[in-house]
Amino acid sequence: MKAIQLEDGIKLFYSIPKSWGSVVGGFDTLSDTDLESYGFYHVEIPASNSNTEVLGGIFWDSSNSVFTYPIENKVFTQTLAEMKVEKIKTLKSIYAAELSKTDWYVIRAQEGISIPQDITNARTTLRSDCATDEVSINSKSTKAEVASYPLTNFI
Repeated sequence: MKAIQLEDGIKLFYSIPKSWGSVVGGFDTLSDTDLESYGFYHVEIPASNSNTEVLGGIFWDSSNSVFTYPIENKVFTQTLAEMKVEKIKTLKSIYAAELSKTDWYVIRAQEGISIPQDITNARTTLRSDCATDEVSINSKSTKAEVASYPLTNFI
């Protein structure tokens, strides 16, 4: 991706135009050095943690001769308590979906057919892991910690 500084701001280009200014055709085939002579520079997108960070407005980084974005902390509108409730709700939904894969064994058991021990053990482990994750989420003291808590340990 390239960008150029124009009078009304920075314009991004996902592909270089075929024509630009006095170049009627073949502009998109110019080397990076030639494109830079017209003001087209590479756009560097820094790595960020999408759970806790967002990219700010694009700017020209003159020291590196690239357009780039600042990384900013995400602003969470929910309270810490609300975030924990939402995260735990999602957590329980994930574990419930995983448990539902073996629910038919439980239903069969009501008809007198034994549940295999490995299935019983797996279901017990899932419920225990869910409870452990819930305690971990509730122990977090910042919104960023709650937002970053992984929910897919077994998937």
